[in-house]
Amino acid sequence: MIRFGVDFGGTKIEVAALDRSGQFVARVRKPNPGSYEAALEVVADLLADAECMAGSSAARLGLGIPGSISPRTGLIRNANSVYLNGRTFAQDLEARLARPVRLANDANCLALSEAADGAGAGQAVVFAAILGTGCGGGLVVDGRIIEGRNGIAGEWGHMPLPWPRPDDEPAPACWCGRKGCLETWIAGPAFARDAGHPTGQSVMAAIETGDAGAISALDRLIDRTGRALALICDMVDPDVIVLGGGLSNIAALYDRLPAAIAPHVFSDTFETPVRKAAHGDSSGVRGAVWLWPLDDA
Repeated sequence: MIRFGVDFGGTKIEVAALDRSGQFVARVRKPNPGSYEAALEVVADLLADAECMAGSSAARLGLGIPGSISPRTGLIRNANSVYLNGRTFAQDLEARLARPVRLANDANCLALSEAADGAGAGQAVVFAAILGTGCGGGLVVDGRIIEGRNGIAGEWGHMPLPWPRPDDEPAPACWCGRKGCLETWIAGPAFARDAGHPTGQSVMAAIETGDAGAISALDRLIDRTGRALALICDMVDPDVIVLGGGLSNIAALYDRLPAAIAPHVFSDTFETPVRKAAHGDSSGVRGAVWLWPLDDA
């Protein structure tokens, strides 16, 4: 039995199909066009391509987005792809595709995928953080996404940076209307801005050449991310922290983050591992597929 999912990212949209064992049988992507109606069409086109590649039709679709559904209005909110906000995205896709759509936050999809058979497999409490174009978090407990009463559990990117230091001022403005959100400090664009580079990749390239400014920016990123993750450890004490998104490819994070987290955790011991998402940039779309369990098919 083949299931289909969509990873709706800030820069690209991906549709994939997985077989019963969790192996890809189709995977296609296109750049995100950056507008609502055009994005609906891209999803429809990609799904048609994936169905052709997989040799199977999608009876239903899982969808991960950088935002969530308001339980009060049923509308998308908190999406950094701001043209999704205030829209009935899942319903509009259902109408466009003539099949049911189940939607979740993209960080929740990352957490679900990694808890199922990735870096968090076998662990009861998995916190997954996306450090990419934006900054988000997802929480899975005993194999289930925890969304909470207001649908915002794990919404980590719009907390303020804790235990501020002098070099954390002034607090940058965030697209959400606040200042100093974690997304303005530890997402990819924030890392690049702090180093004075166009992209996070160019910062890492500069580090390889011994550039002192880039090295200092990486030190600040690790310190800030450690402080931010300590909040999560104090609140939910996860068995494992899994990182996804573009910055998750920085190897130094896994060597240095535990020591950056530990001094801020209200405990006499800190043994929580920080791991890279086992499925890399596949985890978002895999988690979207997992939104429809096999027994629901």
